[in-house]
Amino acid sequence: MADSKLWVTYNDVHKLCQQSAAKILSEFQPNLIIAIGGGGYIPARILRSFLKKPGSPNIPIQAIGLSLYETLGSDDPKLEVAGTQVTRTQWLDLSSLEMANLVGKNVLIVDEVDDTRTTLEYAVRELEADVALAADLRAARADGRAAPAVDKPKTNFAVFVLHNKDKQKKGHLPDHLVAAGRYIAAVTTPDVWIAYPWEADDIDEHDRRAAEQKQRAALPSS
Repeated sequence: MADSKLWVTYNDVHKLCQQSAAKILSEFQPNLIIAIGGGGYIPARILRSFLKKPGSPNIPIQAIGLSLYETLGSDDPKLEVAGTQVTRTQWLDLSSLEMANLVGKNVLIVDEVDDTRTTLEYAVRELEADVALAADLRAARADGRAAPAVDKPKTNFAVFVLHNKDKQKKGHLPDHLVAAGRYIAAVTTPDVWIAYPWEADDIDEHDRRAAEQKQRAALPSS
């Protein structure tokens, strides 16, 4: 009987980031990372270490917060279902220097899982729109007229997730992003609940269950 939950350890996350870094560098070469909180924070930080080139500074990490999952109303706050509306809990300030610094960059968006793809669709769409507006503001002439498009540096986005669930998606990523190979998933998994280590109350028990699951998977099928 197939497991209904995939147990993921910190070592698993570390190795998935390490294994994916070469592909990210060959396909995209990011110079800015945006982590989607809270699941994207730890993968983004680990990934940065493997994306750093000798003699170059660390890639800056910025954060946004998006919420899609909703509690089921039970006594267990960890029981959640996918919601229908994305809610911003943290976003970049369009008028700030950090937003202007996105213009003309290769920006890598990092999250832990691509489930329904709704959150990723929202993040890419809204960041592209905000960066386009920031580019317009930065390129505006002193007399208030907008600069020609040729003067506006192009901002490219890519997406990295640890796990892509093999299922029909509700959200969609831009064709130009996917066609250019700028959607990268470390692994594709069945549509099961993924237990990440940062969600664990007892990390030793979490790791024990992950080890047992790996042992079962290594056994020859009968």
